Amino acid sequence: MHRDYEEDNVSTIKIERPLYENDQLRQNFLYEKPRVNYLRPNYCKPTEIKCQKILLNSIPIFNWLFRYNIKKDLLADVVAGITLAIMNIPQGMAYGMLAKVPAVVGMYTSFFPVIIYIIFGTSRHNSMGTFAVISLMVGKVVLEYSDPSYLPDNIANETEPVIHTGYSPTQVASALSFVIAIIQFLMFILRMGAVSVLLSDTLVSGFTTGAAVQVLVSQFKDLLGIKLPDLKGYFVAIKTMQAIIENIEKTNFVTLSISGVVIGILIINMQILKPLVAKKSSIPIPMELIVIVGATIISKYCDLKGVYGVKIVGDIPTGLPDPQMPPPELLYNVIVDAITIAIVSYSISYSMAMIFAQKCNYEVSPNQELLAMGAGNIFGSFFSCLPMSASLTRTMLVFVVGGKTQLVSIIGCFLLLFVLLWLGPLFEMVPKCILASIIVIALKGLLMQVNEVLAFWKLSKLDALVWVTTALTVVLVSIDIGLLVGVAMSLATIFYFSFKPNTCLLGSIPSTDLYLDSKRYKGCREIKGLKIFQYAGGINFATRNIFKHDLFSLIGVDPQKEIINRTKLIDEQSKLTTNKDKIDKLKKKVNYKLKCVIMDFSTVSSADPSGIKMLSSVVESFEKIDVLVYIVGCTDPVYNLMDKCGLLTAKSEYLRLFPSIHDAVNCYSNIFNISLERTIHKLSVISM
Repeated sequence: MHRDYEEDNVSTIKIERPLYENDQLRQNFLYEKPRVNYLRPNYCKPTEIKCQKILLNSIPIFNWLFRYNIKKDLLADVVAGITLAIMNIPQGMAYGMLAKVPAVVGMYTSFFPVIIYIIFGTSRHNSMGTFAVISLMVGKVVLEYSDPSYLPDNIANETEPVIHTGYSPTQVASALSFVIAIIQFLMFILRMGAVSVLLSDTLVSGFTTGAAVQVLVSQFKDLLGIKLPDLKGYFVAIKTMQAIIENIEKTNFVTLSISGVVIGILIINMQILKPLVAKKSSIPIPMELIVIVGATIISKYCDLKGVYGVKIVGDIPTGLPDPQMPPPELLYNVIVDAITIAIVSYSISYSMAMIFAQKCNYEVSPNQELLAMGAGNIFGSFFSCLPMSASLTRTMLVFVVGGKTQLVSIIGCFLLLFVLLWLGPLFEMVPKCILASIIVIALKGLLMQVNEVLAFWKLSKLDALVWVTTALTVVLVSIDIGLLVGVAMSLATIFYFSFKPNTCLLGSIPSTDLYLDSKRYKGCREIKGLKIFQYAGGINFATRNIFKHDLFSLIGVDPQKEIINRTKLIDEQSKLTTNKDKIDKLKKKVNYKLKCVIMDFSTVSSADPSGIKMLSSVVESFEKIDVLVYIVGCTDPVYNLMDKCGLLTAKSEYLRLFPSIHDAVNCYSNIFNISLERTIHKLSVISM
């Protein structure tokens, strides 16, 4: 339903000012090009250096520690810290097993690198440590380079030769952490914190969903109690499902029963108990830890391993590991995988940091986060740790419980240290199917991201295509190939939109100085003999042909074809015996009505010499058919480039530049004596 335009009820603006061209405007208002000295180093004067500012930027822990409000925040942080420690124990063990290393390594990862991150990290909410997607990626590398003799729960793959490397899974994981740390340090030095922009929200969502499916498939063998060969390379998920189907009769029904009961308990807790408890208290029931403790007691006193063949975690040493350098000869081998994991872990962690920083009104530094993660990983690599990353579930838990600062992680680390020093052996009898069940339930948030596909489809079909392609490639082929395909498609999307600028013809709104898309606004009027062409995008070597094609197509005149048709018409008319039908056909092809083309460059983002050269040829082409060209709304950088390339020094009578469309339209009307609804002279705001 359209509302009638009631002029009496609308506030009006009347502006009177001189009609300007760009040169006049620059001269009258003293334009001066900004001077930039690229050779002068960007440094602060000694008097400007503030030690406190340097300290706070380099060691962000002091940023919140000096302002810590004990009365307001301490209780919430203590409660959140205890809750985090309780969650870290089962998740650390589970994600350690997922990475194909001893379960205790997952708990080491939740302690050693986190201490360093607390000092150097800018996020006050990120719960760093183990994360399912990163553990899965690490597990792939561990299987590739570790000696099979260190993986007793797996049977040999008859289709692949057994290679004895002599490296333990922990050594491979440590070497990977070390190389990832070096990469993140280099990214920090090169100020590559913005690299996370390569991983769009769509890509990250599709990638993590696909990786979650991979994690889910990898846990089936522990849920069923089946021994399967180590599978490497591509199509692992498909091969795993095939192997499970082939060995399904070997299912351990006690293991399957335990898995079913535990998953049922965790689902009831998540869907029913958690919402009920949340109404009374922000502290959730630590059901994962309760399940582990209960299962450990049953496993020990019922001898589930000996009597029923249920696989258990096994040896968990007390105390902390001795620091040792990762094997130097292994570092080179893991570089390619390390680059992928370094970028993915950083992107996930920084994205989480940004989300909660915006919610709680503080800032996080992308480059400082690289330094913090690099420092944490290099420290952790000497203590048998996995590469660290922010955990989605634990970070959300910290926020929901009320954690305000990284004091939460400090408390969590001290409680975890107590477990590592004295309570570790108590968890040796934990059935692996329990940890697998915990992982499966923890994946719910990632798996539910599949619902985002419809939202992406409604907003942008290309984004939805990126999501689906990335997720399917991760699931069906491999994680690293999936990430590569996702990044490639995201970049292709950017190039697609760069090479497809928005173009349209503008029409005049009567009695105003407004000019709108004539296809979208039916109330627009076309001015006789004038076409107003708007181009939104860059004019460069890649888009110059698109610019020409869209310009000639929309205004309905191609100067080269016009010259040919006019020449043919003149030749035909000059003949002694003329063909009337042929002349009529040629007259229809010739356009003498077009007098001027206005090109609106107010939305031109950039240009290069190739684009300006094309523009110069377009102006020359229109000059040959006696059509004026007015360029309006140029940004200063584009104007300056036109000047450098000689487009403005030619002093052609057919090319003029104006600051606005209305200036150009008024100039056109004065030249061709075309009356307009409104003219402008002096600048003065009368009413509003």
